[in-house]
Amino acid sequence: MAGPSFKIEKTHPVPLAGVDEAGRGPLAGPVVAAAVIFDRKRVPRGIDDSKKLKAEARAELCRKIRAVAHVGVGVATVEEIDEINILWASMLAMERAVAALGVEPAMVLVDGNRCPRWTRPSQWVIGGDALCLSIAAASIVAKQERDRMMLDFDCEHPGYGWAQNKGYGTPAHLDALSRLGPSPLHRRSFAPIAQFSLFSSERREARDANIAIEPPCAAAQMPPV
Repeated sequence: MAGPSFKIEKTHPVPLAGVDEAGRGPLAGPVVAAAVIFDRKRVPRGIDDSKKLKAEARAELCRKIRAVAHVGVGVATVEEIDEINILWASMLAMERAVAALGVEPAMVLVDGNRCPRWTRPSQWVIGGDALCLSIAAASIVAKQERDRMMLDFDCEHPGYGWAQNKGYGTPAHLDALSRLGPSPLHRRSFAPIAQFSLFSSERREARDANIAIEPPCAAAQMPPV
């Protein structure tokens, strides 16, 4: 199967930005989007959908893309995800990524089945990271940037294994949640975290109730002589 190309990009005016996000599915951490505008004569070889690349290849390609292209990165925080939901937080991150390019694109191609609510010319492309070089490059940058963030967050909040699972709900991550409870970077609006938060709250309430009904000392339980 052929990899991504400029076939779709060539039907649109330049400068053209490809946009993609990383981090819609994890239980913790922000969602990160990237926008990439290529000089089509200076495109690194080996660009593909980030999900098909090994970590080492993705990191090297990210470095090469940044060296030859206009790149913008946008982030939507955990608080924003919980407030407006993950879909619109992803759209917000994409808006911020395009705004960070430093160049106003004549056209934006967005991976997925919808575009942010903006006025700029744009088109969504289902499976765009496997079809369009600009979107594939954006997927690489977004994934690389988010993975880097999760490595830093793993140091700040150890125990959840974010250096390995990047915030996804792996068995090890879920086990850590059951032991440690949610961290400030967990998405409270996601069902698994909401369930853990509710369970932790009920457990605290039960503990506090037990403390409240216990007598102040054992002597108070002794019958009068």
